[in-house]
Amino acid sequence: MGEPPVRLAQYQGGVECRRESAGPLGLTLTGRTAERPGEELQLAFAGVAPADLPERLEDAGVEAAAPDEYRIAAGAREWRLAARALHVHRNVGAAFYGAIPGRPAPLTRRLLYRVLLALARSRAGLTLLRALRR
Repeated sequence: MGEPPVRLAQYQGGVECRRESAGPLGLTLTGRTAERPGEELQLAFAGVAPADLPERLEDAGVEAAAPDEYRIAAGAREWRLAARALHVHRNVGAAFYGAIPGRPAPLTRRLLYRVLLALARSRAGLTLLRALRR
């Protein structure tokens, strides 16, 4: 008897299903995860997408059913997909920048940019900036 399926992802809300006819990736699922709300997740399969898979799913789940075989389930429907590889892309930017806040620019740099922008608003200022560049 085979091993039980391994849950790879659980999406929350809408999931875009993009088929690729050229290139190695046949199907890309893009949506937000249920495990980490708000985090974007892309699963890209190196295989042919099921013919009856719609362009959009709701609350889809993805499992590894067997080696090189995946199961996509949404609502009462499910699709099986044979793929030689799966690429997982998580957008962790929000968590990263939330943990490490940006450093405010030094006062001198802020003043310099204000002066440069003020000069760039007029013809005389632009002429002066061009002259300073040379």
